[in-house]
Amino acid sequence: LEILDEEVGPRTHLHGREGMMERGDEIGVHVIRGGDIVGDHAVLFAGNYEVLELSHRAYDRGVFASGAVRAAAWVIGRKPGVYGMADVLNLS
Repeated sequence: LEILDEEVGPRTHLHGREGMMERGDEIGVHVIRGGDIVGDHAVLFAGNYEVLELSHRAYDRGVFASGAVRAAAWVIGRKPGVYGMADVLNLS
């Protein structure tokens, strides 16, 4: 959502659409949790008659834990502040 906000300007982030009509200045956000699914994430860019989908599936929570451990090790000795994974991965 932050990437879209940077590219097209701030928009209302709408969580769920039941009973609501589409408005051009909104970005829809939906969350579904079920069964023993560990992580299944998708970003859809939907237009007229086509959809571009970017997806990520994790089959074990260790994927997320290893990132958290890496971030914890990285932050040791850093000045107090707000950091993101882009900092940890040296992408910023």
